[in-house]
Amino acid sequence: MATTQIQTVSTGVDKAKLAAAAALVVAALAAFYLLSKQGALIQWSALLLGLAAAVVVFFTSEPGKELFAFGRDAWREVKKVVWPARKEAIQMTAYVFAFVLVMALFLWLTDKTLEWLFYDLILGWKK
Repeated sequence: MATTQIQTVSTGVDKAKLAAAAALVVAALAAFYLLSKQGALIQWSALLLGLAAAVVVFFTSEPGKELFAFGRDAWREVKKVVWPARKEAIQMTAYVFAFVLVMALFLWLTDKTLEWLFYDLILGWKK
């Protein structure tokens, strides 16, 4: 069974849209720093408007449309997930905490046993 791969070819228009989106991000950052004497409200407004314009331009390009479709498909898959009930989630969390506690105790006992074995018995370094 052969699988076919569909590959989207970027057109010049898409490349121009991506370049414009990048230029808008740079312009928004430049405006933010150049408008520092105008006040924080104008600074942040210029930054947010420039970034919003960049996002709009990006989502009109083919990669932007693909990203949006991917997000929509991912959200559709998340809706299919069967989440555990509250009681089951609490039980599983308690199991994890109990396991971590037992493992920590085991590792601490192993460490202290090896410390006693090497330092006290073999090397004779009494504390």
